[in-house]
Amino acid sequence: MKEKILRRLFLGFIQVHILYHAQKEPVYGTFMIDELKNHGYDISAGTLYPIINNLAEAGLLKKTDRVIKGKVRKYYTITPAGTNVLAEAKEKAEELLREIREN
Repeated sequence: MKEKILRRLFLGFIQVHILYHAQKEPVYGTFMIDELKNHGYDISAGTLYPIINNLAEAGLLKKTDRVIKGKVRKYYTITPAGTNVLAEAKEKAEELLREIREN
């Protein structure tokens, strides 16, 4: 039970990471896997791509195809709706951190 709850929490954190980085610059899957590893998340492409696709289907990310060395690579940038969601997530995360640190 504990693992299921932690997994759901971490999936939320991963979504925030993706939106954050997609706001800074266009991102692609391999970049995000490496970036998330830097933060201690060991995530496979099979887990990451459905998360990215869900964010895109929700209108939070926009996909653009680019040809890199003869291969098509999908890049994702944040949309205005994604920017709003990220701002709200930051606000809620900061509020939670303040509360947790008080104790």
